[in-house]
Amino acid sequence: MPPYPEGQKIWHITHWRNLPSMVRSGGLWSDAKRLELDLTCSLVGLSEIKRRRLQEIEVTCHPGTKVGQYVPFYFCPRSVMLYILHMGNLPDLDYHDGQAGIVHLQADLRQVLQWAARHKTRWAFSDMNAGTYIAEFKSDEDDMSALDWRAIENRDFRSPLVKEGKQAEFLFFESFPWNLIEMIGAYSDKVAQQVTEALPAGQNYPLVSVRKDWYY
Repeated sequence: MPPYPEGQKIWHITHWRNLPSMVRSGGLWSDAKRLELDLTCSLVGLSEIKRRRLQEIEVTCHPGTKVGQYVPFYFCPRSVMLYILHMGNLPDLDYHDGQAGIVHLQADLRQVLQWAARHKTRWAFSDMNAGTYIAEFKSDEDDMSALDWRAIENRDFRSPLVKEGKQAEFLFFESFPWNLIEMIGAYSDKVAQQVTEALPAGQNYPLVSVRKDWYY
């Protein structure tokens, strides 16, 4: 038995307008690599937390690397961050268009770990929001059993402990291959259609599915 729920997935959230550039470049890029390559995209995070992740918070299990050098994923859809985007009322938030244009990019955790092992790619996970100063980072698959899986799966995060555990992150160094994305979850039929029309023609893409249950 793996040290995480059977069939566990991971999810990255982004604006659907970023998908064409992801496909053309072959995958998802960390914030650090995106800045290095001068790639443009629609940013949906909190500016101060992004700064801390880029400049201050070290992924201690991989000394010398910062959180901003990794592509972040959550262990659940309908994340706390998505709720923040949905509400749009934090002063540090640069994005104010709500959740409708945000898509979930889903990958299978087991397949991702196998790919990373074959290609000797660094990865890690945090026990809470990786943008906090007190987050702990590990890179041993067995240690995932210590994550608060009940909090991760809980849809009610009014409890501070649940909210903290639900924000655990999976981090993939520098770039995440597009071919590991197995589903694109959209808020509505309209957004699913926008996604389908935006993706470059002539290639095979993951399933685009309306997943209203992944949203607020």
